[in-house]
Amino acid sequence: MDKKSATYKDAGVDIDAGNKFVKMITPLVKATARPEVLTDIGGFGGLFSFHADKYRKPTLVSATDGVGTKLKLAFMLDKHDTVGIDLVAMCVNDIIVQGAEPLFFLDYLATGKLAPEKAAEIVKGIADGCKQAGCALIGGETAEMPGFYAEGEYDLAGFSVGAVDNDSIIDGSSITVGDKIIGIASNGLHSNGYSLARKVFFDLMKLTPDAQIDGFDQPIGAELLTPTRIYVKTILNLIRDFDIKGIAHITGGGLIENVPRVIPNHCRAVIDTKAWEKPAIFTALKEGGNIAKEEMYRTFNYGLGMVIIVPEEQCDEVMMRLSGLEETAWEIGVIEKTDDSSPSVTLV
Repeated sequence: MDKKSATYKDAGVDIDAGNKFVKMITPLVKATARPEVLTDIGGFGGLFSFHADKYRKPTLVSATDGVGTKLKLAFMLDKHDTVGIDLVAMCVNDIIVQGAEPLFFLDYLATGKLAPEKAAEIVKGIADGCKQAGCALIGGETAEMPGFYAEGEYDLAGFSVGAVDNDSIIDGSSITVGDKIIGIASNGLHSNGYSLARKVFFDLMKLTPDAQIDGFDQPIGAELLTPTRIYVKTILNLIRDFDIKGIAHITGGGLIENVPRVIPNHCRAVIDTKAWEKPAIFTALKEGGNIAKEEMYRTFNYGLGMVIIVPEEQCDEVMMRLSGLEETAWEIGVIEKTDDSSPSVTLV
């Protein structure tokens, strides 16, 4: 008796499902195109014609990141159309802090069994994020790996490249004593601190994702799944007209770890923690988990997604511009001299 011929599909990898997925996402990808994009989705590599003549001395800036355990919320709610925005945000927000305009983006989606409709929802979010950032989605990889991930789960990673003129790189080296610190509002946790947030809300407080908490307009699960804000267009507008000396993307490590990354040695950022409004989600976390103040500032963005450092004489104008851009922002502190050789943050 002849043995049955084994197939890749029998082993758990469905090439036909992959082809269906590519057809579903092609219009989403095309909607992010910039004039420099030379290829359609499906090639071995994405081609991008870099217009170096726009720069005196062009410098490429790259960043890669993931979404972390925020994906667990997407699994719990079976909602997958926003985590792609988070993926893009975590990369392009890191690029823009150095003054670089994001040019293109690539994604990596890995799952145990490919569900084309769910995967298309994920890519829809990635495309939405790319449009918010003004960069092109020029390619990616979808890996179907049977037995590697729990049923219904997946992982995401992203990679972005931007460009800036070498003379315009923002690296914090010109920051000096007396410069002002401005914080731009976040809209929640963004994509950091979710392991602790899930422990507090779902393990300690015994809530379910559809639970309603006083002060929230939506259930806790939907609140936690709110996509990360993308600040690219706002920052590009500011650096066009102002002397933005330093920018910090407030991600894992919060204000305590991220602000020192952009200020020089022998300087400290003195930040008034009463200067800005904290979204209700942070109060709920702090009280629900009895979390110490320093832990809150080290783990979460605590209401500030971006921090920018500007000359004192430009601070008021920058604040007016941010208001005109419909950003919520606050003057939160000042740069002072310190005897410590390493840069630091002092919260008051």
